[in-house]
Amino acid sequence: MPSPTFTLVQTYPDPMGTEIWHADLYRLGDVGELVELGLDEAMEEAITLIEWPEKGGDLPGALTVMIEPEPEDPDLRRITFNGDPVRWGLVGRIVTIAKLLRRAGWDEARIVPLAGDASSRRYFRLEDHAHAEPAPQGTAASATGQAVLMDASPGSCGPYVAMTQWLQGRGFHAPAILATDEPQGLLLLEDLGDDLVARVLEERPALAPEIYARMTELLVEIHRHEPPDHLLRLDADELSQQVGLFAEWYPAAVGAAGKGSEVAALMRELHAELAGGVDPVLGLRDFHAENLVWLGDAPLGLLDFQDAVIVHPAYDLVSGLQDARRDIDPAIEAREIARYIAATGRDEDAFRAAYALWRAAQPADHGDFHAALHPRRQAALSGFHAARLGDDHAQPRPSGACAPRRGA
Repeated sequence: MPSPTFTLVQTYPDPMGTEIWHADLYRLGDVGELVELGLDEAMEEAITLIEWPEKGGDLPGALTVMIEPEPEDPDLRRITFNGDPVRWGLVGRIVTIAKLLRRAGWDEARIVPLAGDASSRRYFRLEDHAHAEPAPQGTAASATGQAVLMDASPGSCGPYVAMTQWLQGRGFHAPAILATDEPQGLLLLEDLGDDLVARVLEERPALAPEIYARMTELLVEIHRHEPPDHLLRLDADELSQQVGLFAEWYPAAVGAAGKGSEVAALMRELHAELAGGVDPVLGLRDFHAENLVWLGDAPLGLLDFQDAVIVHPAYDLVSGLQDARRDIDPAIEAREIARYIAATGRDEDAFRAAYALWRAAQPADHGDFHAALHPRRQAALSGFHAARLGDDHAQPRPSGACAPRRGA
């Protein structure tokens, strides 16, 4: 990129829609010329790169980048960043990410933000045609020239890595891990693409029977394996504790303080009666259409499984078939319950009773527990729960609202 020494300013289009201004103020005659050049307005809207910034007077909020020769190696440059840590605090994080990408051979990739989830994790898609040729491992990421960067809190990637290894070791399609900096919370992952099952269901609704059959078959296969011992056990006591958050947060939020206080004890009793005595299995916890990837004839791709638990076999089936984000044909639900029972040899009456229990508990387990950690969500969710507290306290459900989820 040549320096605009004589034109003072050069603009570049950004395919993502943000204009880029490159200014060289070495020949600036007067600070007032910045207004004539439109640079003052550009600094409010565009990405603005300025050489010789001291010629432009006071530039509040700017990030200064100093590039100097490295005395010990003339081929290297030392880059120093100076700026308001409140505004530019992520710059250090960017440097850490850049180191990982360079080590992994993805430092020339174009980086595009992806939709995140309810956690503090951020996701980015990396696009680099240099990786379009299949690597020795033959991962989808190398074949397509795309990968996904997960940016999580430092030291928090352990559960994700452990579950990835468990799933892949048993033949399930979790994204391959291409590179890691686990202490910094960074993972470079195989990109499974954009065909989330949720999107495919919306665009090709005729596939719904096949998709839900594949989801059920996937659970059957997962449940054939002994779950990892280190996971949280979502048993009667844990369910009671999590459902108890319902009584702590939402009755007051919808004007029904004191209601629901008996729910936690009731759930403990019902779990012992309806779901006890059954060997638990691995529950991916966020097993639904938003976290599954349609890969055609290949097995479904799995996402967002780091919060997996040890739980009753009905748990994930309820999560997939009682998805409040979409209407599922009752005939499909009934068929898949029967499919699971037939494939696993479960006692039909006992399984259906446990399914009903988890169906009742799911909104509190998936929504209230997470929202209790984020009280600012109470107002947005209160309408959803009002009906569960009694008609006298019910409020209209917001247009377009749906049951919250842990991975929303």
